[in-house]
Amino acid sequence: MLLLATDLDGTFLGGSPGDRTALYEWIRLQKDLCLVFVTGRGLASVQPLLDDAEIPNPDYIICDVGATVVNGNDLQPMQPLQKDIEKKWAGQELVRTRMEQVSGLTYQEVPQQNRCSFYYDATTAIDVATQIAAELGCDVIQSAGRFLDVLPAGVNKGSTLTQLIQLINYPAGKVLVAGDTMNDRSLYDTGFRGVVVGEAEPALVQYTLHHIHVLQSPNPGAAGILDGIRWFGRNM
Repeated sequence: MLLLATDLDGTFLGGSPGDRTALYEWIRLQKDLCLVFVTGRGLASVQPLLDDAEIPNPDYIICDVGATVVNGNDLQPMQPLQKDIEKKWAGQELVRTRMEQVSGLTYQEVPQQNRCSFYYDATTAIDVATQIAAELGCDVIQSAGRFLDVLPAGVNKGSTLTQLIQLINYPAGKVLVAGDTMNDRSLYDTGFRGVVVGEAEPALVQYTLHHIHVLQSPNPGAAGILDGIRWFGRNM
């Protein structure tokens, strides 16, 4: 019995073709595994993966960095979680308009719901962006040295995963999380066992260095996830 909650790009979709095949085949052989995609992508960007015969279909999908959560079978929102998130959201147009006051931010033209995503660079006044977000009842999440997401306060990958697990009444001791960038950071704040895959963002490696429940794998992507499954499997 295992719930695998994994980031996509650089994690579940990362590594060599052989490593991905090994992981995906292992997942298909597990009759009591619950697979959860936890990604920064918008739902529309995840949907093509569901039509890829090589990729196992998830039981649940958490996307938009935690701001959207749906059933993986019918893509219907998981309630009341989704409504609770939407109640906290200041609104796309308001957030985008206010954040345009921050120099160095460029809006990301990607599918997104209940969050507002930007690119940032060394000239960006992150402190100003954070202050404006706070005034709107939002948090700022930075990752990979160039992505900046504005989300409802308290909403992130880890918080939504925690609430989903409570909703479906899944044992917390049977959960394994996997990621590779700082927008996955909240997954490791949940107390669930976790693996940081190889070639991860250095800031995430440093952040989780002393987390006793987190394995730092030297192997990237799918191979790193398999390392985590082997490492923690004996105690799950």
